[in-house]
Parts: sequence; structure tokens; C-alpha cells
Amino acid sequence: MHIPDNYLSPQTCAVMFLAAAPVVVYSIKKVKVRLKEKKELAPMLGVAASLSFLMMMFNVPIPGGTTGHAVGGTLLAILIGPDAACIAVATALFLQAFLFGDGGILSLGANIFNMACVMPYVGYFIYSFFRKKGRDGIGAIIGSYLGINTAALFVGIELGLQPLLFHTANGQPLYNPYPLSVTIPAMCLAHLLVVGWIEVFFTFVIYKFVQRVAPGELYGESSGEFKRIKIFYGIILGLIVLSPLGLLAKGTSFGEWSNQELLARLKAEHFASALPHGLSHGLFYQSFLSDYQVPATSSEILGYVLSALIAVLVFLLLSKVLISYAKEKK
Repeated sequence: MHIPDNYLSPQTCAVMFLAAAPVVVYSIKKVKVRLKEKKELAPMLGVAASLSFLMMMFNVPIPGGTTGHAVGGTLLAILIGPDAACIAVATALFLQAFLFGDGGILSLGANIFNMACVMPYVGYFIYSFFRKKGRDGIGAIIGSYLGINTAALFVGIELGLQPLLFHTANGQPLYNPYPLSVTIPAMCLAHLLVVGWIEVFFTFVIYKFVQRVAPGELYGESSGEFKRIKIFYGIILGLIVLSPLGLLAKGTSFGEWSNQELLARLKAEHFASALPHGLSHGLFYQSFLSDYQVPATSSEILGYVLSALIAVLVFLLLSKVLISYAKEKK
């Protein structure tokens, strides 16, 4: 679901930044107000960003040779509210793009819109509807399932519009070469049949665990003081230890191929014999910890675990900064 650079036109990237901006700004304003009332939200933002980042490291195989992963957008919205979840997921996506090369720099606005804006707000809206009827567990399941599938639909549309809107005079695509008839089924079927259920699993298991051991920690409950934050540190530690399981799934997610992988697919499918011009002449950003591997480590597993640990430390450090900010505003 992380759209790389050059798959979307610069015009599309600009539009997606503009689409994400008002949602992110609204969320920031809401979180600022909440931080003044409850400074405990600050460390929870670091926890939430860590949870989302780690969940995205657990790739699962999808029939057809690709992979997918959960995001945790609805789960975070249930835990800390959709506004805070938006900021947490956006922060995770920002770090993934700039430090780990997962998702593009120019396409960051699209990725934030899909995963940090659409998913938490859609998922929480559905969850809150069922919660009001006393069916919060069902709400968590349906909300997380529809939240990630709605985001996947947007990704399919954004990718599929490229050959329709941006092509040469003779009709050759300039960016993503696959039309809507390919991108929407590819994204939606993978998430409807596989990834959506992985999202449901993470959401429901963690939600029921928190509901059992610390129900007051859930957003919208009477207390919501986040007094038992240590239970989340335990969950994070467990996910870090288990993160190498994400390496078992081989293959690349649809629409996230390198230029070499895409060219090989295009030739094998007799779709094209060369890369679209925009893909071969676009932005090529080289991140420091590309593909979640740490320089000077020979073990892929060790690099993956260290990447997870580094990300969590960054998020917790950022939460410390927010704590200081919240104290100053008191």
C-alpha cells in the first residue's frame, strides 16, 4: 500500500498532498487541545506510531506472488482517537519514507491520505456506530476490515488513473502503466481476501487485550487517562521480537516494485518492453536504512530487528518532546 516515487505523476502527488493537508491540520489542532487537557496522550502518540510501524513490518504472502501488511489505523483510532491516530500513522509513514525508503517522498501525501487519513477516520466511524449499539467487538472487526479496504480502493484508483490521465501522444503511459481494470481488482481482492483479515486479527486481539486488562485506556471511555501505558510497551517489545516473521513472505506488494522488478513483469506479461518514461526518469531517493537493513550487519534478521528498534526509539523520543510541550502548555 506504500506507493513508491514515480508511480504517480507530480500533478497527482500535489493533489494528494492538498487532499491530506486539511485532514492532518484538523487532526493536529484537535490533538493540541487534547494535550492541554491530558498530557498522558503524548507518550501514547509515540506508542501508537510504534504499533503502526511494527504492524507494517509483518508482510504476509498473497496469491499471485505479492505480499501485503496490516497498518493498524482503526486500532489506533479506537485506542487514542481518530485525530491522534492520523498523526501517529502519518509520523510512521514519514519515518518509513525518509529513513527506510518504504514509500516515496513525492508520493508521501498520497500514502498519508490513504493510510493516515482515510483508514483511521473511516474505521473509527464504523466502530463508533456499532459501539453505540453495544456491539463494540463487532465494530472493531468491521471497522478495521472496511477501513483498510477503503484505503486499498483509493490506492487502486490513484494508480489506475495514471495511464488514463498521463500518457504520450501515442498513448504510452508515463507513470504507473496498469489501468483501473487491473489496479482496482489487484488492490481490492488482495485486501478483501487476505490483508483485511490480518488487519482484523491485529485490531481485535490487541483491542480485546486492552479492554480486558485496562478498559479505561480506550478512547471515549470515562477515564481515558492512559495510566497503564506499560502494557503497550510490552506489546511493542513482543512485536519487535517477532518482527523477523515479516521476512518469511517473499515477493513485493502490488505497485511497490523496483524498476527492475516492474520491467521484468511488463515483459513477462507482454504488457510493454520498456519502462514508462516517468518511472525511469523520476526521483530516486536513497535512504540510509533502505529495506529495513542496517549497514555493517550481515544478518538480514538482525537488520530487521534493529530497524524496528531504531524506529521505536525515534517515536518514543518524539513523544518525550511532546511531553515537554504539554507541560509547558499546562
